[in-house]
Amino acid sequence: MVENGRAANLVTTNRFYVEIESNIAASFSECSGFSAKVKSEKHFAGGANNQQRVILGQVEYSDVTLKRGITDDLEFWNWVISIMKKPTKRRNINILLFNQAGKVMQCWTLIGAVPIEWKTPDLKADANDIAIEELTLAYEGLQVSKSSGGGAIEGVTRHSSGDFIESKIRN
Repeated sequence: MVENGRAANLVTTNRFYVEIESNIAASFSECSGFSAKVKSEKHFAGGANNQQRVILGQVEYSDVTLKRGITDDLEFWNWVISIMKKPTKRRNINILLFNQAGKVMQCWTLIGAVPIEWKTPDLKADANDIAIEELTLAYEGLQVSKSSGGGAIEGVTRHSSGDFIESKIRN
């Protein structure tokens, strides 16, 4: 894989790569917290004592935490530390999992992601990259695909109501 005229150093064992706008910006050794819960209500019909109706509501997503990461992408780092500023720019990001051959096995696209917490490890003067101990992201939507990366989500725009419209996924 080549990015910005240089070969990407893919360490494929236990690595999750964060891709923003077709650019791999960081890698992490752990990724946790993916979950979605659909709110539901149960209704009972009079006289039908042996059944219930389940009405589905909104989906609620948990925050995703990436651990033990490294980056040399200053734009990514500036986005991460932007939580100290208001408003923080929301971004669509891909979290990619590669196999040993360097092919994407799974792509989780966080729609409207925003960093809500970050921590650094002890910093060392002889390091070339910026390390991130933990990065927690909140997001507004999730799409999962088996993609080749390069921006697995296209055409996502935000309506004036705040809703996302017209999204397409590349598979």
